[in-house]
Amino acid sequence: MDWVPVVFIIFKVAVFGAAMFFSVKWHYDQDKKTRKTGEVLSAVGKITVIFVLSLMVLLFVTFTLARMLGLDMAFPR
Repeated sequence: MDWVPVVFIIFKVAVFGAAMFFSVKWHYDQDKKTRKTGEVLSAVGKITVIFVLSLMVLLFVTFTLARMLGLDMAFPR
């Protein structure tokens, strides 16, 4: 019975991996039809910067709120 979760997890990762690959490929092909490569790379760069900045803001707010609530955020030694 211990092999069942392993098989299901491997199957799930394979299915999601294939789905993501074909999804990205399809979107890339659609953008290739309508846009030039420079515009696509510029848009991807902007989205990446926005994502990273929002992630940093979220981390800052999370740690600030944890500190305000008195949670111990120190690494264990």
